[in-house]
Parts: sequence; C-alpha cells; structure tokens
Amino acid sequence: MQILVTGGAGFIGSNLAERLLSEGHHVVVLDNLDPYYDLGIKEHNLSACSKASSNRFEFVEGSTTDEELVEDVVATHDIDVIFQEASKAGVRTSVEQPKDYNESNINGIVNVLEAAADQDVKRVVNASSSSVYGVPEYLPYDEDHPNYPKSPYAVTKLAAEHYCNVYDDLRGVPTVNLRYFTVYGPRMRPNMAISNFVSRCLNDEPPIIYGDGEQTRDFTYIDDVVEANLVLLETDAADGETMNIGSNDNISIRELAEYVVDETGADVDIIHDEAKDADARHTHADVSKAEELIDYEPSTDIREGVSRFIDWYEANREWYEPLVRNS
Repeated sequence: MQILVTGGAGFIGSNLAERLLSEGHHVVVLDNLDPYYDLGIKEHNLSACSKASSNRFEFVEGSTTDEELVEDVVATHDIDVIFQEASKAGVRTSVEQPKDYNESNINGIVNVLEAAADQDVKRVVNASSSSVYGVPEYLPYDEDHPNYPKSPYAVTKLAAEHYCNVYDDLRGVPTVNLRYFTVYGPRMRPNMAISNFVSRCLNDEPPIIYGDGEQTRDFTYIDDVVEANLVLLETDAADGETMNIGSNDNISIRELAEYVVDETGADVDIIHDEAKDADARHTHADVSKAEELIDYEPSTDIREGVSRFIDWYEANREWYEPLVRNS
C-alpha cells in the first residue's frame, strides 16, 4: 500500500513507519522537524526508516499546516492510508503557547482530512491522547468517560477527534481515533519520565519526581501501539470509532523510579521537586473496546518494557545519551 505517516520523524511515527516498510509497504513521511527536542534523535529515526527500505521510503520536510503541501503529497503519491501522528507535543509547554498548539494540532488535522476527502483516501488513523479525559470520575477510563481536558494540548487532541468524526460522517472519510496512553520504548523522546529516570540513574544521578510520586500512569510499550495501527490496514471494523490504546495496567511514578534505580543498580536516593501544572493525576485505560473491535491485546507490562528500554539505551548510549541530556 501507499502510506503517509505524518510526524514520521518522531518517536511513534518513526517506529510505525519502520515497521510498515518491513512489511513491504511504500511509506512517505511528512515531518516539519520541530526542534521541540534535539533533532539528532529525529535524524536517527529517519535513518532507521531509510535503512529499512531506501527504495520504498521517502521523506518530505514540511508541516501539516501547509494545506497545499499536504494536498500535493497525498495526490502525487496516490496515498491509500494516512497515519496522522503529527502533533505539537508537550502538555506543559502548551500552557505557555496555546496558539501554537491550536495552529499545529487543529489546523493540521483539518488539512489532512481535506486532502483525504479530495483524494478518496481509504482511511485516516488519528493519534489522539489519554489527556482528553483529564480529571477522572472513575478508573479505568473507558471511551464513554466525560472529557475534562486540563491543558491546551489536551483540548487540541479532543478537537482533532471531533473533526475526524465530522469528516467521517459528512465527507465519507473513514477515520479512527486511537487514544494513546503514555507511550514509551526505544527512541522515545527525551523529556519523558522513563527516559529521564534511566538517563540519570545510569549516570549515578538521582531521578527527580515532580510532586509526591503517588500519581499513576498507564504506560504503553511502543510495539503494542504499532500493532494496533497495523491492524487498521486490514479491517474496517473500527471505522468511525474512538478507542483507548493502553497497557491495561498502571504504576505510580514513585514505583517506576524505584524500579529504574533497582534495574540500573544506581546508588542514589530519589528526590522530589514541585509538581507541574496541567499534569494529570492518574491515567488507566480500559482497552476492552479495542480488544473487541481489533483484537488488541497489550503484550508488554511496564517492568518488562522498562527493562527492554534500559537494554536498548545501553546499547545505543553513544548517540542517544548526549541528545537526551542536551534536551
């Protein structure tokens, strides 16, 4: 198939693009190389895609906010399916720059959906976020849980979902919204709890927890996220739907930090800093809907996944660590 992965130089997008290439598909990555973190990581991500298949891979530098570019890429490459991974990341940063997030995350998805409608794309799979839930009325979150977004980032993600639903209903563009729950794994972006904890512990520095550490997260391993997306190439069972993609488990940030300390053998004491605005207190996914519609079954629990990430980090430390610590 001819597949467009927007945001394909990023963590999730590049892992997805690389797997699609290994499956024999032709992949176009559209990415604006936003320097939200060190671009050296994105350059390595693109290199991994090129190594997977140089003759079935193309990189286009540009933004989904460029309407003419998006239309041209979709039309000239005769795109079958679009994986919309492009998004301005960062819950905390969005509080300071709400207009930038609105421009990138809302205008971007509208341009993608317009191009999909004009060119009869078979499906648009939109990367959404557990942040749309906000304050929990109950846990685990199912898809019927009310939405109380606590940051501009979360608002843009929820708006993007609604745009997908509208284009599905009014323009006949098959769309699926996948609500990711804190994705982690090889090549993950540096300013996340797991990458920070591992980096600091491997350098005999104490992990820093923001707040009391009792907040909990449903961490989802990258391979499980990629598998959920790949299934949507083969089935229309989820068209028009919104689904949680999580691990079906959660862990406190304190427990996570303690586990990283133990696994790395660091002789350090955990330290605490002031809690950050807009961070969710708890997340936990009910993935039964995804199980029913696409046979989604998360295969990697947090401890196994963190151990894998530590092994990967150590094997790739020469290039990855300087970029993590500079971001």
